[in-house]
Amino acid sequence: MENKRFALLIDADNISAKYISDILEELSTYGITTYKRIYGDWTSTQANKWKGELLENSVIPVQQFSNTVGKNATDSTLIIDAMDILYTGNVEGFCIVSSDSDFTRLASRLRESGMEVIGMGEEKTPRSFRVACTRFVNLENLSSQDVDAEKEGKDNTISREVIFNSITNIINENENKGKSVELAAVGNRLVNMYPDFDVRNYGYSLLSRFVEDAGLFLLEKNQNVITISLRDNEQSQEEIRNFVRDAIYKAGSRGIGISELSNRVYNKYSNFNVKDFGYSQFSKFVQGIENVEVYQDRNHRKHARRCND
Repeated sequence: MENKRFALLIDADNISAKYISDILEELSTYGITTYKRIYGDWTSTQANKWKGELLENSVIPVQQFSNTVGKNATDSTLIIDAMDILYTGNVEGFCIVSSDSDFTRLASRLRESGMEVIGMGEEKTPRSFRVACTRFVNLENLSSQDVDAEKEGKDNTISREVIFNSITNIINENENKGKSVELAAVGNRLVNMYPDFDVRNYGYSLLSRFVEDAGLFLLEKNQNVITISLRDNEQSQEEIRNFVRDAIYKAGSRGIGISELSNRVYNKYSNFNVKDFGYSQFSKFVQGIENVEVYQDRNHRKHARRCND
């Protein structure tokens, strides 16, 4: 099968020049980059850091003076170029690099035309643009594999609970049809459901390690094929999460101390192990539950409470 041809379009107003090598390397895993263009006002001092990278990486700068309405001029030029490239029929996909939600409609329009759309942007990128792409990649993940686990559940990162529940549903659907579940198929389904899902968001380089460390699933390898199934636990994972959530909700606006909550869980579920849920600390497990937040009181003691209380 021939590699797909991609058009790389970069919004210089919203992306740091330090990412250029990582962007090109990541895009090479999807196919061949035939167009490489970057948009910005190259007379501005803010563009100086980009200028040294353009020639070295063979990226063509497209000048857009900022004498109209700020960054919207750059956005419009990129969108027009994208549509022109689309109609040439010379590519099978686009890579739009920006942390700006203004390209959400462009990504949707390109997908409507059968294009694969890879989005790349920083963690601050709005979710609207992320989900409009076929796949979205956080640029912070490309520059370093040492991901801060504390960012999980914040900003735009999908919580582990959501991902693990989705994997469980995928497995149950396939088991009901009498089919074995390949890990690769599960990974594809997750990306289809959550275009910005990436195990690097959680500090992993392999989906198999991410899933295995959750403690919820069993992996079996037969030659080069890895299959996944549900682990037979004594207590339902969902039952434990619901118990924790109910205890927090009943505690009211001030919440409940993490230590007290931990004692309640261990007293009720003697075989409870936080590592079975993919966490190293009980507080992080609680933080990963939807509509729950962990905070410190004035004495620096951790509490859990319902969000928005």
